[in-house]
Amino acid sequence: MAEIRAYVYLDQIQPQFGAYVGTVTSGDLVMQGMAALYLEIAPGNDVFRLIDVALKSSDVRLGAQIVEREFGLIEVHSHDQSAVRMAGEVMLGHLGLTPGEAHRPEVTSIERITNVHAYQAQLLNRTRSGSMVIPGDALLVVECHPAAYINFAANEAEKAADIKLVDSASVGRYGRLWIAGREANVEAAEEAAIAALERAPQK
Repeated sequence: MAEIRAYVYLDQIQPQFGAYVGTVTSGDLVMQGMAALYLEIAPGNDVFRLIDVALKSSDVRLGAQIVEREFGLIEVHSHDQSAVRMAGEVMLGHLGLTPGEAHRPEVTSIERITNVHAYQAQLLNRTRSGSMVIPGDALLVVECHPAAYINFAANEAEKAADIKLVDSASVGRYGRLWIAGREANVEAAEEAAIAALERAPQK
């Protein structure tokens, strides 16, 4: 029996989030302004059939087809929002499910650090795929599950505040987001990220 772990619709990819995804994706590159859909499912092998039906029925591009230990993750995108929505409908229709049957996200941890120490900034920068953390920045780390919802939190945080997207991990049991910048901006980004997770899944 298929299970929708996360249904994440992004209406408009933000500049930093799009650039970040470009550093980690193995599929088609997303561009600023595109719409995107992340679908996390179990069992993971279902991604292959769902991608097949999505690509054959809607004008979307494939950014990710990932199967890890427990779950599968699909990402499709397009400049046409209706095409992305159609892909989601087709994939869920194939499973006989609706977006409302997706798990709701749960925030499992929030850490905010002010005036990041230079040594910690250096270690963070060695493993990040996005912007660099500068000593003295404020740092926000948000963790949630299912993991794919962290993409919605990242995109909405960037809409709301002038921040630096440092890294985002959306595969596995937990999703994690790292944001840095001025303290007031990081606080605004935190509010937007949490609000986004509270109203997901988006249809």
